[in-house]
Amino acid sequence: MATATKIHLTPSEAGMFHVPGITAESAAKASEVLQENHEKNHIFYNDEGFHNHIVHHILTIYALGASPETIQTQYDDNKIYQRPHGPIHRNIVDELGDYEKRKKYLGKEQYSSDFQVFFQKEIERLGWEEALQEYAFKGDEGADDMLVRLYMGFLHPIIHLGFGIEFKQPAVIAQALAQAAVHENWLGPFFYGAEKAAKPSTKTLVDLLHEIRADKKLSMAADWGDGNKIRDGIMKRALEEMIGFASQWSAEPGKLEDETAEMISAVGWYTAAAQHPPKQIKLDFYYLHCFNSSIFFPLFHSLPSIPVQTKARLLTWKVRLDLAMYASRRSPELLWKEVEGYMVPNGGWEAVFRRAVECKDDGHVAKAARAAWAAEGFCKGRGGTIEWDKVGWTRVGSMAVDSVESPGPRWVRSAGFEKAWEQVRDRE
Repeated sequence: MATATKIHLTPSEAGMFHVPGITAESAAKASEVLQENHEKNHIFYNDEGFHNHIVHHILTIYALGASPETIQTQYDDNKIYQRPHGPIHRNIVDELGDYEKRKKYLGKEQYSSDFQVFFQKEIERLGWEEALQEYAFKGDEGADDMLVRLYMGFLHPIIHLGFGIEFKQPAVIAQALAQAAVHENWLGPFFYGAEKAAKPSTKTLVDLLHEIRADKKLSMAADWGDGNKIRDGIMKRALEEMIGFASQWSAEPGKLEDETAEMISAVGWYTAAAQHPPKQIKLDFYYLHCFNSSIFFPLFHSLPSIPVQTKARLLTWKVRLDLAMYASRRSPELLWKEVEGYMVPNGGWEAVFRRAVECKDDGHVAKAARAAWAAEGFCKGRGGTIEWDKVGWTRVGSMAVDSVESPGPRWVRSAGFEKAWEQVRDRE
């Protein structure tokens, strides 16, 4: 049985979105390597805060039907550059239950092991549902601070949380909370500012994306040299404008399914359509995180343990960050014809998954393929004003694989900048 310290997968726990025929052997191998990762490896593989993606990668290819041999190979390829856990300070672990004491350790990666042990204990004491409510969702100062941190780091903590919940692994949920705790929280003024300024609006996300691109102060706020283009660009040079747009979209508790489909549809659109012909098809690495995280919001909304107002808030913050992410990459023109006209190889989803599972990366490709497949099912008949039902989501999955397998850089980073495309070859 899976616990707060033990990874244990079974074929019946292969996620909401998985192919048929998951084997006990693959479940055992995935459990084995993820347990090793849990016990040995830090959540960041370097001191610059680059994320350990092993959990995301292994769970995704497991859900897509990877063999035990492929799971082991992919793990071996990515474990070599990880670094070990830091030391555990038992006196600090004992202080983390008090928010006033916890504050001095938040946002500091050297305490990640302490937070992991703490959240393991709390999940053992409360159960993971109650632990999430207590430390992230209940709406007091400490929980709101943690909620901001869940959206930091290009959404990695909330992606990690989604995997833990989807695959019913309390140990992964403890990892996610620990990861969130050691991220910064500078997105707080944006999220809180947009909540304060929120007003009724009939605008769709497509409307807002077009308006953001047309607002030159906002769409040009980030500079190529900014270390973080949201923090150093949008937040410093156009926060008021960004809040103005973000505050025009809020999720309503009675419309969560349709609004979630709108979010997935819109972020899929800007991730796939931010192209630069005649350059080869490449997806933007930062937009990809907004798309890859979208798969978990139908899951969050399905959980009876999360209050409906909290579900609406989770979706609202996700959408507002999606809008800020689009603006932060210089709001590139979105070329729908590039998506419509994209030729998908024969074999459909099976061919896409086969390539994604074998792809030599750290899991971003497989996550994108599975997110696109999930979008196809969830958004069918919904999705706002973007005609995904006609075009087909297999194009997005195939574009992700092609982006990595074609010559040149695997992804573009900040697609609205000309410099992002300089090393990308022209199409043949």
